[in-house]
Amino acid sequence: MPHSCQFAMVGDGGNVMQQGAGALGNLGDLVAGARRVVLLLAAADVTLLRVKVPPLSGAKLKAALPNLVEEQILGDPADCVLALAPATGDTGERVIAVANRAWLEVLVKALVAQGAHGISALPTQLCLPLQPGGASAALGLDDAGLELTLRTAQYEGMGLTLPPQPEAALHTLRALACDAPVTLYVAPAVRAEYEKLALEVPGIVVEEDHWAHRISAAKAVQLDLAAGLGAVSGASARMWQRWKWPVGIAVAALLVNIIGANVEWFRLRGEAATERQAMLQVFRAAYPNQPVTGDPVAQMRRNISVARAASGEGGGDEFTAVSAALAEALAMLPNREIVAGLEYKERALIVKLKPNSVDANGMSQVQAALAPRKLALLETGPGVWQVKAGGAK
Repeated sequence: MPHSCQFAMVGDGGNVMQQGAGALGNLGDLVAGARRVVLLLAAADVTLLRVKVPPLSGAKLKAALPNLVEEQILGDPADCVLALAPATGDTGERVIAVANRAWLEVLVKALVAQGAHGISALPTQLCLPLQPGGASAALGLDDAGLELTLRTAQYEGMGLTLPPQPEAALHTLRALACDAPVTLYVAPAVRAEYEKLALEVPGIVVEEDHWAHRISAAKAVQLDLAAGLGAVSGASARMWQRWKWPVGIAVAALLVNIIGANVEWFRLRGEAATERQAMLQVFRAAYPNQPVTGDPVAQMRRNISVARAASGEGGGDEFTAVSAALAEALAMLPNREIVAGLEYKERALIVKLKPNSVDANGMSQVQAALAPRKLALLETGPGVWQVKAGGAK
């Protein structure tokens, strides 16, 4: 949990009544006095995946989300919070937001403990204003470096942590946004600095960042990760505390009357033990030298995830990692404005170049810069590069 966070108290009309920064644990009075608390989760902590979804009803589609994202995330989907964005077209594709479950639960429980009446959690990248045909971004300095937030469509965006080098960050932003005009929001204190640097990077307009931008954009976002936790919060939690003892007494009385059902329970427990033994046998057959440390199914999933990562199926060849590495490599060229378009498919980044913008020597420089990251660059056609992990097929 961050030691300090930015906050704003917003009135019914969207006006900012109070703002500042402070430790989350010291905001109890503000949290308890608000009708609803909205968490803006850092863009780097929320992944937005566009996936093809089957034509299922709401409940069945929600149950199918872990299977839809399993191939695109590292680790077990059960360790993640998943939220489905509304449909925005007839393509059959939807955006799924993914965040770490344990981390988000800590934040939500901290707010509930301070008396929150209701909690929402939205990706920060979707809380930037967005003009049709353009992109919006924000740059802010934190302990890790420059935090870049980018929004490219209604439910598409990303976040990166970059070195504290404003000029390089602008070139990275330009590469990630392709040819779209970008509105960049920065703190008022550094606006003049970024406006001067933006003169060397075409298509970027610098504006002052303030809460009114985020508040207005957040009202249109229908993608609540807190709802994906499936846990009570705020007033519901306090209502449960009020009824805890009466409900406990009622449950105890009910248990007295259904002791006879324990026979069936013992039978089911025996069947469960048999099933577990069968799963243990399958696991030991697949991994004879590895002891079982808990749930054999979960352990096998972790082993498969580790094997996928070791074979190059995850991590280094994801769009975010490959595009960021390419942007840093392009910053070494004398002419950095060579990218006409980007496309990510089949675990490879397809880069369309502007005509006559780079020669063979420039391509060699980019290849050399990508090699330490275990990324290979190939020219697949005139003016077309392909960047992918060195071990990817």
